[in-house]
Amino acid sequence: MVTLDVRPQLLDALSALRDRVAAARFPLPLAGAPRARANRDELLAQLDDYLVPRLREPEAPLLAVIGGSTGAGKSTLVNSLVGRRVSEAGVLRPTTRTPVLVCHPEDQHWFSGMRVLPDLTRVWAPQRELTDDLLLPGENPARVLRVESAETLPPGLALLDAPDIDSLVSDNRVLAAELICAADIWVMVTTAARYADAVPWHMLRTAKEYDVSLVTVLDRVPHQVIGEVSRQYAALLTKAGLGHVPRFTVPELPESAWGGGLLPATAVAQLRNWLVHQAQDPAARQQVMVRTARGVLDSLKSRLPELAGAAAAQHAAALRLTTAVDGAYDSEHTRVRGRLQAGAVLAGDALKRWRAFPLDCTAGELLDALVESLATLLLCAVTAADERIDDAWRREPAAAAPGLADREPAAESAEQRIGIAVRRWRRELEEYAEDEVRELDRSLAPDPELVAALVGTSLLGGRRGRMAGESLAERIGAHSALRLRDRAGRLLVEHVDRVLYAERERRLAPLDALDVHPEPQAELIAALSVLQKER
Repeated sequence: MVTLDVRPQLLDALSALRDRVAAARFPLPLAGAPRARANRDELLAQLDDYLVPRLREPEAPLLAVIGGSTGAGKSTLVNSLVGRRVSEAGVLRPTTRTPVLVCHPEDQHWFSGMRVLPDLTRVWAPQRELTDDLLLPGENPARVLRVESAETLPPGLALLDAPDIDSLVSDNRVLAAELICAADIWVMVTTAARYADAVPWHMLRTAKEYDVSLVTVLDRVPHQVIGEVSRQYAALLTKAGLGHVPRFTVPELPESAWGGGLLPATAVAQLRNWLVHQAQDPAARQQVMVRTARGVLDSLKSRLPELAGAAAAQHAAALRLTTAVDGAYDSEHTRVRGRLQAGAVLAGDALKRWRAFPLDCTAGELLDALVESLATLLLCAVTAADERIDDAWRREPAAAAPGLADREPAAESAEQRIGIAVRRWRRELEEYAEDEVRELDRSLAPDPELVAALVGTSLLGGRRGRMAGESLAERIGAHSALRLRDRAGRLLVEHVDRVLYAERERRLAPLDALDVHPEPQAELIAALSVLQKER
């Protein structure tokens, strides 16, 4: 039995690294975010579907994934390698919808469980019998893997017919890339008409980057140009640094048309013999597994720092957005404190009410005017802070993230929240006044609402409210007035701070919900360092 020498510590380090990769998030719409998300998903697919299960169970069959563009003849090629029709073919269909995995009956247990491709539901019905009735309610048909067994395939080798890598259906393109990541051997199929297209070459360059076990098939080549096309294709491979890759040519045959039949055994004999040799020869099998596994492991040295860099960029952008919010609210908080000390609340209608008090204005009316003026001051501060934030965020691409860019207008709700908070301050102020009045001689005690109006005016009126403080001292005594003013002053600061803090947190809440933290960058690099040490 061919095995890989894998220490438990390496698997532990690899599992820890996998968890760090899965935890990385790139929600902010920065320039490199789509690439980072794609790289993370691809890396997770390779770790979950290939590297970890292969290192844990090196005796499992080799999996050769047949990938390529639409109409390249992948399904016909798989059917011909198996010797019977197991995958529906046809150049008119837009894509192979359901991937098909074929293995020897003795190997079926390796693929019936979740060892590889754990996110795909297994079904064992033939293609013609595969209907929606076999799927769970709400299940995506594209997330199904049909498993077939065939005596004609040797034990130790499995073939997987993947969807088209250029499918018109985005889910199928994603699935095709995921399936290729599960392969021991990548079999890239192209045609004489499309061998220079960008899509297959992107996959070939990716295979070279990861140094995986790769084989190419030039399919449906007309007999009259087979030599010339093969030479041109070989030249392109050599120029791309892939001249060493095994290359097979399948001529265009009547059976190729419309996917209507199996190719003669002689047409695919060389490819089949090569695949069987990789599976059954111990040295070849070992070389395939080691090369693909090592290629993925080696690729981590560049891929993990790239992910870490993207995570750092995410955190830096989130920090800039947070700093803009903190700066705007800190500035407005300082301004509000200054305005309160200057007596800005005792202005407009509140000042008119104070001047008319107590002859033409009741204590309740004066308190109402003070509450309205204080609420207006706080609402103006919140509005100004939000406008400053909006201006700063317009210069930040990250602010276009869902939940940040689509912030609903909150003017009315902010007004309501601030109004509730200020009215709560008034109620507590009146309770403080009642406490002080309760300590006085009942025959001399003033109305608690009057006391509350005077202390509120003295706190919010600045120099204009000095007379309110003197009147308060005359009514309840200097000591009680000083004590009440101190308590009421602390209460005012507490409520103002609470209002501005709550509005700041409300503005930050959508950004906090994106869960962008600095830890992923360090954790990814640390996990890579541990893995490299264990290797």
